[in-house]
Amino acid sequence: MLDLARLRVLHTVAGHGTLAAAAQALHLTPSAVSQQMSKLEREAGCALVERNGRGLRLTEEGLALADHARRILAAVEEAEADLDDRRGQVRGRLSVGAFPTAARGLLPEVLLACRTRFPGLEVRLCEVEPYQATARVTAGDLDLAVSQDWTNMPVALPDRVRVRKVGLDHADVALPAGHPLAGRASIALEALREDPWIASTAGTICHDWLTTTFRTAGHEPRILHQAEFPTQLALVAAGLGVAVVPRLAAHAVPDGVVLVPVEPTLSRRIFALWREEADRRPSVRAFVDMLCRAWADRG
Repeated sequence: MLDLARLRVLHTVAGHGTLAAAAQALHLTPSAVSQQMSKLEREAGCALVERNGRGLRLTEEGLALADHARRILAAVEEAEADLDDRRGQVRGRLSVGAFPTAARGLLPEVLLACRTRFPGLEVRLCEVEPYQATARVTAGDLDLAVSQDWTNMPVALPDRVRVRKVGLDHADVALPAGHPLAGRASIALEALREDPWIASTAGTICHDWLTTTFRTAGHEPRILHQAEFPTQLALVAAGLGVAVVPRLAAHAVPDGVVLVPVEPTLSRRIFALWREEADRRPSVRAFVDMLCRAWADRG
């Protein structure tokens, strides 16, 4: 008999590619993951992993069993969601991932509202970038993610996920107060193509958006510094460059920074996503409703 918990370990290893990454996702040690895999191999009667240089990779049998595990775990989740739906109770645990500015600027009030209204629900928040959040939802590491993309550069989402739009987060250009264009009512990015830029860290969705937007217009942005938005604003205040800052990230603008709306308007789309199998879970529906309500209350 194959153990369900060990099948979940195999599914996580298959999704993350290494024992170390799977261990981190499962909140286990690599040694514990290795032991679970060894026990599963004994249950299956065949080798599921093999050495690949310094790491491990799944054998053909391991890949086949991982595919079965994916379907089995999806069926179990769907059964649990069906029972939750029949009981109609918002309770249990819900693991939520959110990109940093949402985790800081939106999720605290949502978590507080959920704790007040649904005392039987325990929500656990993990700050995670959008690219990683989507992968972790589909892998089953997270029940739900609050993610984002840009309206002029939407991201492709995998099959078997549900998505609900939360709202649009408009963005402004952050300029040093002494910048020649700081007094304008609005500004086009084209007018700043020669300026030094302060961007998000390479490999993040906001960094990719900035470089792609400029390259589409036929220019290469001169990025001098890379940092999260609070640091970007501090660097702008020091006169070290300009930045595009979404309004959700601009809750504490330092002296010496002027925010000017972009023309045409720049916005990023904020949305929630979860696995199709969890669609009937009252806790998922309740959390997403609270999330959308909190955004609407911001005006």
